[in-house]
Amino acid sequence: MSRLRLGVNVDHVATLRQARYATMPESRNAEPDPLVAARVCERAGAGGIVAHLRSDRRHIQDRDVERLRQNIMTKLNLEMGNTEEIIDVALRIKPEEVCLVPEKREEITTEGGLDVIAQRKELEPTIRRLQLAGIRVSLFIDPTLEQVDVAAELGVEMVELHTGRLANAFTEKIQKEELEQLRAAARAASESHLQVNAGHGINYKNIALIHQIPCLTELNIGHAIISRAVWVGLETAVKEMLAAMANYPE
Repeated sequence: MSRLRLGVNVDHVATLRQARYATMPESRNAEPDPLVAARVCERAGAGGIVAHLRSDRRHIQDRDVERLRQNIMTKLNLEMGNTEEIIDVALRIKPEEVCLVPEKREEITTEGGLDVIAQRKELEPTIRRLQLAGIRVSLFIDPTLEQVDVAAELGVEMVELHTGRLANAFTEKIQKEELEQLRAAARAASESHLQVNAGHGINYKNIALIHQIPCLTELNIGHAIISRAVWVGLETAVKEMLAAMANYPE
């Protein structure tokens, strides 16, 4: 069995619900329910549940985060931008983990990593506030040594390496370059005593490339699993991903 843990992002379960019930997500008829999805994922072997509470509330809502925090059996990893409103929610809900991510209103999904070098001064007090509340903090960063170094200096417990460019590489040359960057960043983060996670764009096909990145502890995957669930069901989709992760080298 792989030492890699799987965090399942349930955002797109909420996306489907909001497509019909955007004005009344708390209605008894509002489905699918992200909490029900989270329970299925846990039953299938997921090590944690991921949810991104965006400022525009396009999918996950405040009540979803509250219910997930109160009812899941594993852990809640709350993805969030560094904004006062969402920080207040995190401090009230107190998820086990927070992953600070960049956020643009016009984007379809998170594009690129958080520039911790440029935003160091803004991030530092937020990190301290979250940690003082007993919340472990991760930074979603591009896989460069400079970003890793500053993340370590900021004193976070974890980094999540952005794998989107590797996942979307359209030539072997780009794929090789991205993989080398990820490998170097993962080693550097591990040497700095950071937990190394990875996420964005990981699916059932490119998971083999992810296996070539050392020092990983957790993969956070959403879209691929929810998409696969349309055909095989959510529990099977999670189990298939866990099976695909099982060959990760010790």
